[in-house]
Amino acid sequence: MKVYLVGGAVRDELLGLPARERDWCVVGATPDEMTKAGFRQIGKDFPVFLHPDTGEEYALARTERKTGPGYHGFGFDTSRRVTLEQDLERRDLTINAMAIDPDGSLIDPYGGTADLEARLLRHVSDAFREDPVRILRTAKFAARLAPLGFRVAPETLQLMSEMVAAGEVDALVPDRTWKETETALGGPEPHVYFETLRECGALGAIFPELEALFGVPQPEKWHPEVDCGVHTLMVLEQAARLSPSGRVRFAALVHDLGKATTRPDDLPRHPGHEKRGVELIRNLAGRLPIPTAYRELAVLVAEHHGICHRAFELKPSTVLGLLERCDAFRRPERFEEFLLACEADARGRTGYEYRPYPQAEWLRTALASAASVSARDAAAGETDGARIGEAVRRHRVAAIAGARPVEAPVSR
Repeated sequence: MKVYLVGGAVRDELLGLPARERDWCVVGATPDEMTKAGFRQIGKDFPVFLHPDTGEEYALARTERKTGPGYHGFGFDTSRRVTLEQDLERRDLTINAMAIDPDGSLIDPYGGTADLEARLLRHVSDAFREDPVRILRTAKFAARLAPLGFRVAPETLQLMSEMVAAGEVDALVPDRTWKETETALGGPEPHVYFETLRECGALGAIFPELEALFGVPQPEKWHPEVDCGVHTLMVLEQAARLSPSGRVRFAALVHDLGKATTRPDDLPRHPGHEKRGVELIRNLAGRLPIPTAYRELAVLVAEHHGICHRAFELKPSTVLGLLERCDAFRRPERFEEFLLACEADARGRTGYEYRPYPQAEWLRTALASAASVSARDAAAGETDGARIGEAVRRHRVAAIAGARPVEAPVSR
């Protein structure tokens, strides 16, 4: 039995990055021998074991054989005969197909170090095409490693395109699709994930609501980039700069989905796109296991980002109505995420990337002022519930009016 450190831990060590987790490959062992050594077996498809002390995963070296479409259509051989090189050959990218042996020597049979130096994401073998999840993983790595200058190798991008054309992405399961997408949203440059999917043709198959935005125009006066799809990815890029929250980033990504359904006669304007976008977000959340918190914030941003941009034009009573619709008094943390997503939208335009967004600060002030109103004092002497609510609202409107800056900046 020989044990090798493999995969991402080796890659990250060579890149000087902190390893997120360590995975081990075991050559020359059987499941019984692993169990007798104290390891606990997990996994149904092939033998993976948890170390009794560290809890790290140890997988028997294996080869794969395609038996059907999609992610689960594989047969596995985990016998003693499988070599380390055979195990590494089945992996997705060369930079993930390296190992370190027990004496610390690097084993790199497929040119991973050369591709690390060249900053290339290249597939190990033609077996890449057998698993559609590798399209998502490659896009995810492109996004994660973009700050280091990595790009997808042309031949790998071509292979991904061929897989899309062959319908392989249709076999992706919703859980895995969202898992890879959520991880990419949490990375340093999540927009690269969607750019990569679009470049190989997968975006339309996986996220048709996003693909439909590309080529749709909007007024150049407010959007010098014109194209709705380009704007969307610019907004996501700005959201990543403003917040590490996956919820904020997802809301930024889907805030304008309704623009893809604008009537041609209305273009380049998009009247009513907010309401249409809400329905598209709900459809998307019904297709993928998107967490409730992601969906709820996304719906708020899609429906109300336009009125947020016009915050300085609103009457105090309208500002209070926005705060109430966003449930800002009970959920101020979510309202803060709403404001960040709206700020990302305002900055996600050519030439606007570093402009201030005073609307957010004004709405924070309005919330604080309205929240400072004492319900007891505002409703003194009232006993009817409806009249109490009306009194509190009047005092909150007055508080917002008193906090409004004398000279409000131009909203756009």
